[in-house]
Amino acid sequence: MEVGGVEGNGGGEFVEGFDFLIVRDENGGVFDLFKFLAWNDAQSGAKFLVGGGGGGGWSGEELISGGGGDHRWVIVVSIIVRKIIKIFGKPMEWMGCALEFVLNLLSLNGNFLGLLNRFLHGTVVMPKRGSETFISAIGHLDSRIDLFDVKTLSTQPEFEDKKWQLELGSRALMDLCMMASKLAYENAKVVRNVVDLHWKMHFVGFYNCWNDYQKEQSTQVFVACDKPKDANLIIVSFRGTEPFDADDWITDFDYSWYEIPNLGKVHMGFLEALGLGSRAKTSTFLEHLQPQNAGPSNGIKKQTNSDNPDEAVVPVMREMTAYYTVRSKLKELIKEHENAKFVVTGHSLGGALAILFPTVLVLHDEAELMQRLLGVYTFGQPRVGNRQLGSYMEAHLEHPQKKYFRVVYCNDLVPRLPYDNKTFLYKHFGACLYYNSLYVEKNVDEEPNRNFGLWYLIPAAYANAAWEMLRGFLIGYIYGPGFTECWESIMLRVVGLAIPGLSAHSPVDYVNSIRLGRMDEGPEMMSL
Repeated sequence: MEVGGVEGNGGGEFVEGFDFLIVRDENGGVFDLFKFLAWNDAQSGAKFLVGGGGGGGWSGEELISGGGGDHRWVIVVSIIVRKIIKIFGKPMEWMGCALEFVLNLLSLNGNFLGLLNRFLHGTVVMPKRGSETFISAIGHLDSRIDLFDVKTLSTQPEFEDKKWQLELGSRALMDLCMMASKLAYENAKVVRNVVDLHWKMHFVGFYNCWNDYQKEQSTQVFVACDKPKDANLIIVSFRGTEPFDADDWITDFDYSWYEIPNLGKVHMGFLEALGLGSRAKTSTFLEHLQPQNAGPSNGIKKQTNSDNPDEAVVPVMREMTAYYTVRSKLKELIKEHENAKFVVTGHSLGGALAILFPTVLVLHDEAELMQRLLGVYTFGQPRVGNRQLGSYMEAHLEHPQKKYFRVVYCNDLVPRLPYDNKTFLYKHFGACLYYNSLYVEKNVDEEPNRNFGLWYLIPAAYANAAWEMLRGFLIGYIYGPGFTECWESIMLRVVGLAIPGLSAHSPVDYVNSIRLGRMDEGPEMMSL
């Protein structure tokens, strides 16, 4: 048996009855990691691993003695990366705040020359965080806010006689989902303005929800409809990984998981981000992650105040958390809009939450909501669980028609996290729409180089990063000013020369992939 679980018999386990693993990076030092990696030292490894099953806990030494030392380097790498991120956490936060202030200061004052002129005349406009003019770092990487207009490409022969319809699998719907995923990084006032004024849709709400792993209201999601009355489409968009938020990156690199009976193992940090439990008290996962019509399990009683299932588990927490907030709002909306269906979307961490949301809806037997689910679109999404979870959800999201679309651009690092190989726990599921650096689309089961192996880095990934930087200078001349990359995006391309796969995670390439993508079979464009 192996750390992180092995495939077989429903996803694998350390020891009989084992149902969660918590990888803690704070309980040991570098020397403990070395002894654990080099000699499989049980006492050292036990400082980092906590597990439990069957209602009782297992010590780290029991995990290792049960076979946990095999492939332990994956656990060690995860811990090292998280330790490094924590060391730079505060500097990252300070740098992010300073950078966003400077970017907004420049944009509000006509860039450098305009700022200098305003400074000389004493008319400098100061950025105000949380205002309708304050744009996130992600928003500065890609300033496009309008939905794609097919007329801008009407002169290209491959677009002739195509229909621009908002239906499942259409380019228009994919573009809306990607733009919504990008918009979710902004504050509530910016989101409202874009949805109402630019998209001509109806803004429903923006929610700051409690993330128990981060111990703050750091899970953001917004909801919108295509029109205020008799809506046909509802969109739910989860915010992704903030580039300067250490806790978000730590969540992506976390290897901890919780096993949901009869469903599979799920990334613990993502469950916490949705508000479905806390690793500080693992029994809370069981309270949230069992069928709503099931009775108390293992002696754990629900805190029930009424017969309403929405008031069955930890009422105070429910009002603050993303899963229950969005579920409650969707129930209101589908009653108000009888013909409406909804889509769920997100980029990066937001993509992980987007696919886990309907997963828990299925678990809770929310049949009415699932019947109104049009689709799930994720972009640059990390892995969320094991193969058993994937098989379970494929049965619900591929019949009678495919509803789950996982989009991956080229060497994007995040979809390769957490680590996966033929024996390890984390597996992607569903079809992957993969775009290479020429924006050529392939429908594959798994993106190439699924673990970003070192053998691939030299020379392929570095050469590709160099090409992407060159393309950043040229793309506006080739496809028009709507695709011109700003200097902020070019600077990220420079960083990508040092860390291949990081700049490929930018929303710029995901928007371009959808708007410029073409099928691998030939010059014909993907279905519109």
